[in-house]
Amino acid sequence: MFAVLIVIHVIICCGLMLVVLMQSSKGEGLAGAFGGGGLSGAVFGGRGAATFLSKATTVLAILFMVSCIVLTLVARGRSTGQVGESAVNRMATEQPVPTQAPAQGQQQGTQQTTPPSGGK
Repeated sequence: MFAVLIVIHVIICCGLMLVVLMQSSKGEGLAGAFGGGGLSGAVFGGRGAATFLSKATTVLAILFMVSCIVLTLVARGRSTGQVGESAVNRMATEQPVPTQAPAQGQQQGTQQTTPPSGGK
């Protein structure tokens, strides 16, 4: 279910970006840069493009906010561990496995011997 919600959220995000970029600004924006100014006038009428795109922006913005809230609530239920527990605190409370290192200067299974002295 979480993956489906992510896919829906991404589709809403892409749609919102496209609708915002299609809106013409004072300098015709991206809609005019690719010849969209004349096309939108022919398809939607003189003022129809601005009205349709502004309504679509409003609807997609509301859907975006709702999907963010839903994803937050669903993700909270998916978290592992205790709620509010820091990963640093969790790692600090775990007991490490004790290892015994050989003492300094000694190795396991061998004895230190003194070198033979060649006294005269």
